[in-house]
Amino acid sequence: MGATAASGDHGPAAGGGSASPQGADAHTGGDADAEGSPSPAARAGATTPEPAGTGAAAGAGNASGEAGTDTGAEAEPGADASAGGDAEGASSDTAGPGREGTDRANDRTGLTNAGNGPAPDRASAGAAAGTDSGNAAAAAATEGRRSAAAEALAAAVRAVESGERSAASFFNEPAPTRRPAPSPAPAAPRPQQARADAPGGGGVPTGPGPGGVVRAAPRPVRGPDGEIAGAADVRQVLAAGGAPETLAGRVAEVLGERAAEALREDPWQLLAVPGVRHDQADGFARGLLGPDCRPDDERRARALTGWLLERAALEGHTALESGALRSALAKVAVPDPDEALRTVIADGEVLVFQDALDTPGAARPATAEDEEDAEQPVRVLLGLDRYALAEESLADGLARVASTFTGPSSPPEGSADDAGADEPGTGEPSAPGWEKAAAAAPSPSASELIRTVGSHGLVTHSGGEVARAEPAALVAAARALGLRAYAAAHSENGRRRLAALIDTDPSGAAAPSAVTVAGLLSGGEGPGRDEAGALALDLLAVLDAPQLDVETAAMLVESLPDGARLVLSGDPGVLWSAGPGRVFADLLAARRCPQVVSRTPDPGPIGELVSGIGIGELNQVEAPGKEVVIVPARDAGEAVHRTVQLVADSVPRAIGVPAEQTQVITPGHGGAAGTRALNSALKNRLNPGPGRFGGFDPGDRVAYTPAPGRTVLATVVSADADGLRLDCAGTPVVVGREEVGELLRHGWAITAHQAAGSRWPAAVVVLPGDAASALTRAWVYTAFSRGERHLSVVHGVDAALPRAVAEIPFKDRTTRLRALLEAQVPPAG
Repeated sequence: MGATAASGDHGPAAGGGSASPQGADAHTGGDADAEGSPSPAARAGATTPEPAGTGAAAGAGNASGEAGTDTGAEAEPGADASAGGDAEGASSDTAGPGREGTDRANDRTGLTNAGNGPAPDRASAGAAAGTDSGNAAAAAATEGRRSAAAEALAAAVRAVESGERSAASFFNEPAPTRRPAPSPAPAAPRPQQARADAPGGGGVPTGPGPGGVVRAAPRPVRGPDGEIAGAADVRQVLAAGGAPETLAGRVAEVLGERAAEALREDPWQLLAVPGVRHDQADGFARGLLGPDCRPDDERRARALTGWLLERAALEGHTALESGALRSALAKVAVPDPDEALRTVIADGEVLVFQDALDTPGAARPATAEDEEDAEQPVRVLLGLDRYALAEESLADGLARVASTFTGPSSPPEGSADDAGADEPGTGEPSAPGWEKAAAAAPSPSASELIRTVGSHGLVTHSGGEVARAEPAALVAAARALGLRAYAAAHSENGRRRLAALIDTDPSGAAAPSAVTVAGLLSGGEGPGRDEAGALALDLLAVLDAPQLDVETAAMLVESLPDGARLVLSGDPGVLWSAGPGRVFADLLAARRCPQVVSRTPDPGPIGELVSGIGIGELNQVEAPGKEVVIVPARDAGEAVHRTVQLVADSVPRAIGVPAEQTQVITPGHGGAAGTRALNSALKNRLNPGPGRFGGFDPGDRVAYTPAPGRTVLATVVSADADGLRLDCAGTPVVVGREEVGELLRHGWAITAHQAAGSRWPAAVVVLPGDAASALTRAWVYTAFSRGERHLSVVHGVDAALPRAVAEIPFKDRTTRLRALLEAQVPPAG
């Protein structure tokens, strides 16, 4: 990577004007300086990332937390799922998908951990449950309670896994009737979005109050003492079981007004509270049940199974292979994982699916003859109803969009060739009208996109930052043709950039066609909904499509009216969504709709660098204007020092980008160079203060998390009896006093998942030595592409960086969408 290296007291210069982070400059004597002379000497790094783990073991590790202190965009709900590491330790000290899952889980939940301490091994967990894991009498009793349906289903699953029964025999059986996915109410997104209200947030906005101030959406009803209903009774139960009474409010919020009664009946329901680990739930159950607490308790097995699948969802999986879930249950000391799975399957709490393995995602043999002659290998997947319904609903909706559109109509006799719809929403543009719009497009790629969308209902579009102008041109052209066309971005930052492309007014005030996905779904932005509850539009282009999780995507597609066109556009090189699923990647892999790939590259040294990363190459690039700077760091302390120096002094002085327009990005929240440490140091330098308002002062940059997976950067304005007042990109927002600890954290430094979908004039990417195992090509691609004019890399991972770019494209996820699409939608012609 071509870069200007930081100047120092010593170290040989490599000559020329380029450098590569494959071997960062070894000298460290001076401060990080964006004005430094190019002196990149090769640094033979021997650091080797730990081997990638499997997301399947979600829940086998621990995640220690600081109850009541980790706030805002971060929570630590045991998110080191596959690595068994400590999510509160070094910024990236876990292996495989666990580290990425930590950041993603932290970035999509607003709650904190229940406590601290390492998770026990299998033996100690069993002891914590209070009895011998091999209790034969209990096993026999459980065996007697087993239903015939459970026996039959479990036997079938094991027969497929062992090869005793062919997959074709399952395919020949009548398919069970699919339960229809519930259609969303016109303005009521899923419960996880209930707190969303700010620009770029998800969920139901409360709407502007007096003076145009947006207030945080209401939380559960609190009594005169400020407590959630039922919290007092929960506190007594928690105390009886030896659990922290400070959890009472969160338990009451999750389990409802009967939370205390629910915990007495089943202590392991405590696992439903984000942040509670299995060993903590076992300890609570032992304190509450005494000698009746046993590791083979059916309630424990049921709760742990759901907990593991929810943790897998935090890793991005919508389902797990049966063997992986069985292994994960064994690691948390469930004595008989097979019996546990039989029970939850028979009760309908976990669903079973089979996906063919010869062609990934092909769920059925191609012909009847194939069914008879070939035994098709399959993988058996287990998943929660919630994500199964979302993926099935999404596949159904995409099939509907792809198939119901019949193409542009021919112009009536005697009409002009350039005829279009007479009025927005009243007609379909003619084929010549689409062709004329394509001919007038600003680029060949935009022309191809317009022409393709004119004759198809579902289209994907891939490209980098500059390519965002192509779907913007499509929306502008469609509106000129009389269609109700809108473009939706992931974040408010992205919406503003999109509005500037669609309309000449950069403020977006005159560009109502540019919205955020969350604002569109909630009704706070865009056209609203018609009488049937569908979005009142004819064409929707969704940018930042890789950031769509499966539930949001399902809700979005379900909301489209029949005959509407849908374009999913994004950069396939960036990180996937913070929530479960890989919607854009699965749709591309299924090849069930036309795919338009932009031929417009991102310009400049940063664009050249990122383009190389996208194909697995960390190249040297010329950066004569100091567009890219490499800053070596020997340890985490030096990384923090140099980051502060870059943001506060070097970048403003040498590049002309002020500190408020520079964003710091790092792999994790914890550790000596994670977001917490960096934010603390940056606050001390940029806006020192005592933290008078819940740890915040006026002028602080904060990361506001109005909904899981949604981060909005804002500035603290003031505080009063109503709560903390923020400026979210010009929109005033009030966060209630009781919400500050959960929804806010300082935001000078954020993770790459939080940064996805946004860009800033300058970005400083911090790679401390303990971040090696967190790095993937997608992470590096996402972080390095957030700066528009300047990128500084505080580099302390040595050879782990080029290795990640070349050898670790992404952390894979187990999903079913591709299989469902290939089974329902014919291949694109």
